Amino acid sequence: MNSLNQIPVIIDCDPGVDDTMMLMLAFARPELDVRLVTTEAGNLTIDKTTYNALSFLTYINKHVEVARGLPQPLFRKQEVAEDIHGEGGLGNVKWADPAFEASKRPAIQAMYDTLIHSTEPITIVATGPLTNIAALLIAHPEVKPNIKQISWMGGSAVGGNMSTTAEFNAYVDPHAAELVMRAGVPIIMSGLDVTHKAYITRDEMAHLRTLGTPFAEKVADMMQFYTFTQKQTPFYAPGFEEQIRIHDVSAVACLVAPELYRGDDYFVEVELEGRLTQGATIVDYTKQSGKEPNVHVLHSVDRAAFIKLFFEAVTTIGKTL
Repeated sequence: MNSLNQIPVIIDCDPGVDDTMMLMLAFARPELDVRLVTTEAGNLTIDKTTYNALSFLTYINKHVEVARGLPQPLFRKQEVAEDIHGEGGLGNVKWADPAFEASKRPAIQAMYDTLIHSTEPITIVATGPLTNIAALLIAHPEVKPNIKQISWMGGSAVGGNMSTTAEFNAYVDPHAAELVMRAGVPIIMSGLDVTHKAYITRDEMAHLRTLGTPFAEKVADMMQFYTFTQKQTPFYAPGFEEQIRIHDVSAVACLVAPELYRGDDYFVEVELEGRLTQGATIVDYTKQSGKEPNVHVLHSVDRAAFIKLFFEAVTTIGKTL
């Protein structure tokens, strides 16, 4: 590890409301050394996710290299989630006009260079479809020893949000997810099983406005928009309006505060052909496959401690601006 005992990370994301909150936590925590941010086509098109990453990082004064990723899934037609995140992806919030441009290196090259020249293994935080990471591992399998682990927000063991069985990030590029699962790299899966428990309530969201910074106000505005659009989804259920699921934050929170989470090791594979189950992450709970576990699947979180961590990040970033 480096001299400050930090965890070196590459963040691969598709901002997005909850990706933006994930970036906030990542840059608020001293445990992380963010060496590169790459963008995915997921919640929005690659043009919009790249712009949003540059916009948010400009606002919080973190001019880390942002490298543009692949523009579409490996083998499927692109699907986006503007109905949830808004046409621009950040609800009704504008962060800042980007003060710097995306890297001249495409994401795959930037990830390869960062990994291959690192003197210590790097953790990849992935909060979108796994398109870029699958492409990296296909093109450059020699980087695998330099990847400590992949912390992925995606998948679900029980129930989906894109279909009855599939979570969005796995559904929109299941081939990429399956390739990464089979790559032999350690994976932490923060799927819907845990992220549906890592929520913020409407009262807690309102409390953000009492923190007294323009940044906290913007976070609250973005959350309020997210609350409205989540309510419009076909997966809405009574009580849902009180639970704003900030899914992607867990992919960072489980690294900086692992004591908050509980999980177990399972063999996981991704359904590619099922008529009703395409994109489902099949978790071998009952050990029927006879295959060795390849994923650490999180299933529980200390929500009170999670919310404390989240509020600390909002306060930390807000005070620096």
